[in-house]
Amino acid sequence: MFWRWWTAFTTSAVGSAVSAVALPLTALTALDATPFELGLIAASSYVAWIVIGLPAGVIVQRLPLRGTQVGADLARAVAVASVPLAWWWDQLTVAHLVVTALVISFANVLFDVANATFLPSIVDRDQLQSRNSLTSATHAATQLSGPSIGGLAVQALGAVPTLLVDAVSYLASAVLLRTLPARRADAPEHSPPMGELIRQGWRFVAYHPVMGPGMWAATAVNFVCGAQYALYPLYLVRDLHAPAGLVGLLIAVEGVGSLVGAALTPRITGRLGTARALIISCLVSVGGAFLVPLGTGWPAYAAFAAGNVVFASGVVVLSVTTRTYRQIASPPDLLARVMATVRFVSWGAIPVGGLVAGALAGVLGARTTLLVFAAAVVCAPLALLLSPVRKLRDLADHDRVPEPVRLPQPVAGP
Repeated sequence: MFWRWWTAFTTSAVGSAVSAVALPLTALTALDATPFELGLIAASSYVAWIVIGLPAGVIVQRLPLRGTQVGADLARAVAVASVPLAWWWDQLTVAHLVVTALVISFANVLFDVANATFLPSIVDRDQLQSRNSLTSATHAATQLSGPSIGGLAVQALGAVPTLLVDAVSYLASAVLLRTLPARRADAPEHSPPMGELIRQGWRFVAYHPVMGPGMWAATAVNFVCGAQYALYPLYLVRDLHAPAGLVGLLIAVEGVGSLVGAALTPRITGRLGTARALIISCLVSVGGAFLVPLGTGWPAYAAFAAGNVVFASGVVVLSVTTRTYRQIASPPDLLARVMATVRFVSWGAIPVGGLVAGALAGVLGARTTLLVFAAAVVCAPLALLLSPVRKLRDLADHDRVPEPVRLPQPVAGP
């Protein structure tokens, strides 16, 4: 059952990576889009996490998990397939591409929350860590291979027809998911209003002594990731004068770091403990972030590649470890809302980091701004070191600590 789920996830992820190349190339080649229009399409791919990131947990909780994933796949397939149809009918516009990106974005949010909530229902608790590691490794592999496949497909078929490959991938994912048993996130019979449900999820995560610091650490890291996504091409081209082919190769090296981190997570957490591994992985990411913008010439390329690998590997250990703990430690009726809350906060930091980085780079330059954001990564280990996590070997140790016994107070005499 897990392998069917994994195959569906992988198929969908590869298609999405292909469309990440094909959609902007369609705007450029078919519509001669301006840089602002390209930015608008890119922003539309992130905005859903800010708009429905929190309500997504409640929405998923009230719907069948398998049906939500299948519905999201079908919505993405229709949205993507509409682009070639509009192009063939000579009706394609930039507005159409923006709407397509928005539909994909909103469907991605619901799919990802349902997907993460569905996994614990088909995997035993003792296998969650290894399965989450495999999922992260798969995601990293698709990020490495997907753009390359997309580039070859665009070269062979053209940008617009290539989007049909993505549409087919979503349909294939939907068919595979349809063969899995239906699941529904546990919900009370008499459900409170959506606002109250959202507040319950928020309070549980924000005030949890382990999940809360983990969420803020992930938010600090993603804030910096957003800056890196925005600045890496600018830094490589303007500061290091790297040719276009080398730029793509150096940025893709991040996937190598993600694969390394995902492969090593079970071994690292088994030897050090999940809490200690979490702190160390954040410190490793800090070192990688500072390494990225160092040097000039070919040594700078080497520093960029090495820093990219080190940073990404630390981030994946953080991601896998905290996600597994949330899936294990969250009450079943809160799991969907917990996953949505964390992703709303941490993933919502990505576009914010990109905007702040763009503003700073105009004044300080790309290299200095990358160093500023490297310093910001320090907030990730600090969030953990200033919390109860620093006293634990494993994150689950906190759940085993018994509540203090409350002795009856003596009654005062007359």
